[in-house]
Amino acid sequence: MQPKHKTAIRPPGGSTGGKKRPAGKSVKSLKAPKGTQKRRRYRPGTVALREIRRYQKTTELLIRKLPFQRLCREICDNLGQTMRWQASALQALQEAAEDYLVDLFADTNLCAIHAKRITIQPKDMQLARRLRGDPMH
Repeated sequence: MQPKHKTAIRPPGGSTGGKKRPAGKSVKSLKAPKGTQKRRRYRPGTVALREIRRYQKTTELLIRKLPFQRLCREICDNLGQTMRWQASALQALQEAAEDYLVDLFADTNLCAIHAKRITIQPKDMQLARRLRGDPMH
């Protein structure tokens, strides 16, 4: 019976073909300077889970106020109406819009999980909206 693993044989001269160091330099002198360290690299998904936990704890708005305000005014202008907005009305509209979107994305995620996927797709959002009874355009 032959052995399962072969051992590596060193070529004559002792070199294994690894990284070449400049002559006279030790391993310690090739490392990065003491003040600069390599940035920590987290495994895929770790940062995403941390962000999920962070945003679940907060009650602050996720969409910036001015871009949302511009969007509301633009939609009103496209309808052919020039309206004046109270700050409290824009605030209430943004709260309702963000609440709707967070719930929609939660339902969309459930649809993706039901399909044995972890990535949401447009068809998941369409299914979630259809199951909710939202009008489809």
